[in-house]
Amino acid sequence: MIRVLLADDQSLVRAGFKALLDAQPDIEVAGEAADGEEALGKVRELRPDVVLMDIRMPALDGLAATRRITDDEALQGVKVVMLTTFELDEYVFEAIRAGASGFLVKDTEPDELLRAVRAVVEGDALLSPGVTRRLIAEFAARSKEPAAEGALAELTEREREVMALVGIGLSNEEIARRLVVSPLTAKTHVSRTMVKLGARDRAQLVVLAYESGLVRPGWLG
Repeated sequence: MIRVLLADDQSLVRAGFKALLDAQPDIEVAGEAADGEEALGKVRELRPDVVLMDIRMPALDGLAATRRITDDEALQGVKVVMLTTFELDEYVFEAIRAGASGFLVKDTEPDELLRAVRAVVEGDALLSPGVTRRLIAEFAARSKEPAAEGALAELTEREREVMALVGIGLSNEEIARRLVVSPLTAKTHVSRTMVKLGARDRAQLVVLAYESGLVRPGWLG
C-alpha cells in the first residue's frame, strides 16, 4: 500500500485528490496538512511514502518544507512531489534541486496523477516528462555556469551516455531503444549512475546532468 500525505492550503484541492487516491486499491491518504509546518510535522509522525506538496502555502512554504524533509536523514525514504498551478513556475526547478522528486500541475489528468504517485515510489521515471523538459530547459538556461565535469569522473562512458539521455527526459524504455539494450540493462545503468553520484532520484540526476554541463539547454530530443 502506497501511503500519501496531501499538503495544500486549499481544502477543496485536498478533498479532490483524497477522493481519487483513496479509491485506488494500492494507495491510501495517510494524512493532510494545510501549511508547510503542519506538513513537516505530519511527515515526521506518519512517514508517508509520498508527499504531494503545494509550493505556495502559509506559515512555511512548500519549497522550505521540502528542503527540510530531504535534508533529514531519518526521512530519506519519503518522496516529495511538488504541486503547482502553472507549468512554468519559477520555484519548481529550485524545488527539484532541493530534493523534490518531481512535480505536477494541479489540473493534471487523474490517470497522470495516479501514474505519477506510483512512479515516484518506484523511482523509475521523471514526472510529467513533457512539462519537465520545458521547465528544466527554461531554468537551466538561467542557472549558474556548468561546473567542471570532475564530478562525473567515476562514470563509465556508457553511464555518462545514459545520464545525458536521462537529462533530456527519456524513460528507461526510450533509453533502451536508443542504445539497443534491454530496459533492465538501461535501468541498471541509471541506478549505478545515481549511486556513484549520490543522486536521490532521477530528478536529481537531471539537475546534475545540466549543472555538470553534460546536457545543455536546447538539447531536448
